[in-house]
Amino acid sequence: MVKELHRAMTQNQHIQIIYLGSQGQTTMRTLRPLEIADGRLKAYCLTRKAPRVFVIDRILAVEPVVIRHAM
Repeated sequence: MVKELHRAMTQNQHIQIIYLGSQGQTTMRTLRPLEIADGRLKAYCLTRKAPRVFVIDRILAVEPVVIRHAM
């Protein structure tokens, strides 16, 4: 999991995550990862349009966001 997050940061790539919140709810978020420190991911959440901090152990899935350009 951390490896995919680091890769997204170094390649300046957006990711989509499934996150387990503290109340047990799951949400899908699109993020721009900024920093990993102390078991947490600091990111700009494109879903909420605000900076957020995510506990890495609560991230259930990560996948890169592929942006397709129209021709």
